[in-house]
Amino acid sequence: TGSAAQGTNQTTAPTAMTLSDAGTVSAERTAVYNGTTAVGERIAQMERDLNQLTANVSELKSQLNAIRGNSAASATAYHTAKADITSRLQLGTTPGNPILVDQWNQAQTSLATVEQTIPALSSLHSKASDEAAFGKFLLSTVQATYGLSGAVDEDHARLRILEDSVYQSLVDLDRMLTSVTQEINRHNLYVSNERQNMTTLALGIKNGELYGTNIASRSFALVEAAAASQASSSAGISPNAEPLVIIRFDRDNVPYQQALYNAVSQALTAKPDAVFDLVAVSPNGGNAAQVALNGSAARRNAEDVLRTLTDMGVQPGRINLLADTRNTAQNEVHLYVR
Repeated sequence: TGSAAQGTNQTTAPTAMTLSDAGTVSAERTAVYNGTTAVGERIAQMERDLNQLTANVSELKSQLNAIRGNSAASATAYHTAKADITSRLQLGTTPGNPILVDQWNQAQTSLATVEQTIPALSSLHSKASDEAAFGKFLLSTVQATYGLSGAVDEDHARLRILEDSVYQSLVDLDRMLTSVTQEINRHNLYVSNERQNMTTLALGIKNGELYGTNIASRSFALVEAAAASQASSSAGISPNAEPLVIIRFDRDNVPYQQALYNAVSQALTAKPDAVFDLVAVSPNGGNAAQVALNGSAARRNAEDVLRTLTDMGVQPGRINLLADTRNTAQNEVHLYVR
């Protein structure tokens, strides 16, 4: 009995809860976490990457504005000189008038400056593509970080802000890529037509007569108008229509050119006045942002195919560029013939 009493007297009062072997959370550790987690350090690095991406996008926008400004100034100078020559020829002048020859040389120099815009735009497009690739990598890294253990609520709040900001940068880059692609196409067509017109204008100066626009340019415009009229008379692609070509962009640098050339050549041999529908097909799955990004990527792919077709000699007025969303696993481009 004495032994039992002695044991009772030795019993101490309960102490504050401590971390048990089973992993019970300590009452002393329930306060708000004020330290830096490993996930937080990872987020900080991604925030620095985003700042660099944002700065690069801003620089690309500035470069694009500068290119556009130089191109517009050169185009204005070109058309001013060309208008002066045309006006003088229309009123009548001597063959080989040296004043008109000087003006023609000035116009030629201005047109050459406009033409230099094309490689500048192509270089900018390449840089923007690189930034877009990095942005997509950064976005996937941000999304993967959500699944890491050891994060606190504040880390996930920063991740959400970071994810939204990366999305916005990708949208800006996507718009820039689409715009630059369209400008390259317009500049190529514009310079090609004006080169032909300058050749005709040189002949007019030599003979002191006004001939008008180049015959090739005029014929092209008529064919383009006729093709557009034919395209507008159609109610669109038949639901049962089979594509002439399906190009699946499931990897980088898809080698579609030879197959496309063979198919289009056969179609034009069978029907010389054929009109083509080029459809950018993107997956309809995912959230709204993913659908938008996929749609933009599909349109860029279709624009690349369009450039390939025009390089092959298909007149742009005979190609209708369309877009659609379907239940596909990757971006595709479908070519229909009518």
